[in-house]
Amino acid sequence: MKIRLVDRGVKLLAAALCAAALCASAERAETSVEQVLNSLAAVREFSQVAISPDGARIAWVESLRDKGGGNSAIYIADLRNPSAALRRISAGAGAELDVAWSPDGRRLAFLSDAAKKGQRQLYVAEAGPLQPMSKDAGVVEQRIYEQRLAVVDAASGRVRQISPADLYVYEYDWSPDGKNFTATAAPGAGDTNWYLAELSVISAATGETRSIFKPSLQIAVPRWSPDGQAIAFISGLMSDEGSTGGDVFVIPASGGEPRNLTPGMNASASWLGWLPSSTAVLFAEEVDGAAGLAGVDVADGNISTFFTGPETFTASPDLWGLSFSLARDGKTSAVIRHSFSRPPEVWAGPVGEWKQITRANQSLSPLWGEHGGPSGAVLPDWPRAYNLAMTLASRGYFVFLPNPRGSFGQGETFTQANVRDFGYGDFRDIMTGVDELIEQFPVDENKVGVTGWSYGGYMTMWAVTQTTRFRAAVAGAGIANWQSYYGENDIDQWMIPFFGASVYDDPDAYAKSSPINFIKNVKTPTLVLVGDSDGECPPPQSYEFWHALKTLGVETQFVLYPNEGHAFLQPEHKRDVVQRAVAWFDRHLR
Repeated sequence: MKIRLVDRGVKLLAAALCAAALCASAERAETSVEQVLNSLAAVREFSQVAISPDGARIAWVESLRDKGGGNSAIYIADLRNPSAALRRISAGAGAELDVAWSPDGRRLAFLSDAAKKGQRQLYVAEAGPLQPMSKDAGVVEQRIYEQRLAVVDAASGRVRQISPADLYVYEYDWSPDGKNFTATAAPGAGDTNWYLAELSVISAATGETRSIFKPSLQIAVPRWSPDGQAIAFISGLMSDEGSTGGDVFVIPASGGEPRNLTPGMNASASWLGWLPSSTAVLFAEEVDGAAGLAGVDVADGNISTFFTGPETFTASPDLWGLSFSLARDGKTSAVIRHSFSRPPEVWAGPVGEWKQITRANQSLSPLWGEHGGPSGAVLPDWPRAYNLAMTLASRGYFVFLPNPRGSFGQGETFTQANVRDFGYGDFRDIMTGVDELIEQFPVDENKVGVTGWSYGGYMTMWAVTQTTRFRAAVAGAGIANWQSYYGENDIDQWMIPFFGASVYDDPDAYAKSSPINFIKNVKTPTLVLVGDSDGECPPPQSYEFWHALKTLGVETQFVLYPNEGHAFLQPEHKRDVVQRAVAWFDRHLR
């Protein structure tokens, strides 16, 4: 359990590197765009679930449609008395998140901005880089936004900062004896230095900080063993904080050489917790486009699978992948489950044998047909509001959501397969999937389009420079020129592990994967979209691509959305993106 007592912007669940989506016309009764968007907006969303240490109760954060403005409330259910009514324990006057139970299970702590919008405060109840980037003015200097570890006395409310002022703390876990914390942390700016974070031990009394592991790749989800002797964590090639995937490692709490418990695993771990005996680690895993729960024995590395299925389950608001909330017994858990055919609800019970607790979305049914599914993965999940892929599917398009090499779900070798190879192996994987779809389904190969956002936006820009098979394209927050991008984006450290060196040391590695260097091949009508304050995929990248197409006489349109970052926040802009994209595809593919 964790309580954030540090200043930090909301991290929305939008991947920095996401897969491209491919669509083709199909014969089917049309559903209007407005019908689809209104249906998707009607879902009651759950952003977090937390089970009490004794496994007796669960708490969750649920959106409030009637309040508007992104408000949410916290609810509690008694698992030992299933007939008891669900109980709401917070006012729902603001955005509430980061729910954590006290060790005795009698109180809940959470953050809320109910008192002042945008200013989170800590409340106790009885039982990022994706936001708009601040624009520079005057003398430009690097700004350091602190994220420090602190503790608060629940009785007096006194807050005491612990970690050093120049150390940005990303994730942490309290040792069983309460004397230390383990944390992933790095000095300097938070968004970019996450890629350099080390595993540290921090004294709860003095704040003395000692690094015990400097990884070659990214690390996440540090968890102290119940006996206090070891720390487990996930390490692998990851694109963004919160987009977690890799192998499970264990290191002595005193320091030493970490040990990979899951080498060669054909899956990507995204969340973990210990058994009470400290003999095994449970973990959530992405497995070839599906969700799974497994355990690995610390002594011999044997892996036991407890659950796999074509769905998504989450418990944490901070991750884009899978997670679960585990009780102290190591058996009872709580999750938010959803899939392409089933909207989100809260479930709880023995690991992998959950029973449904809420029925907030039981009146909803999908408007779309059947679905199947770098450093991220498309999983079977109920779409959030303003989802382009499902809107297209609802209007009679086949939609293909690939997980090409570089994605999570098939092990670290697969995830690292596009290092220094952006646009080549991953693009071949996507096109192989397109060919298979055309062969297996009634897809008109002369009416195929391509779209994506972020990494998907880059792949869209790349795709139209490599082939003329696509009749239409929509590139959202894409990257046209990796060489200029290196000096423009706000998180340049992520590129080193993917390209092997900086652009100044190996410019050719960046040039060979840049769509702008192949721009004269483009014939595909392309719609270009981006937020004007995007720090991850800055607007000049989209300007550069659009300007080239316009100059070369390729049909194109460029839309710049004011005051939006990498993940759009304003509903009218989210809606406009979907409406424009659907209209673009309808115009060129129907």
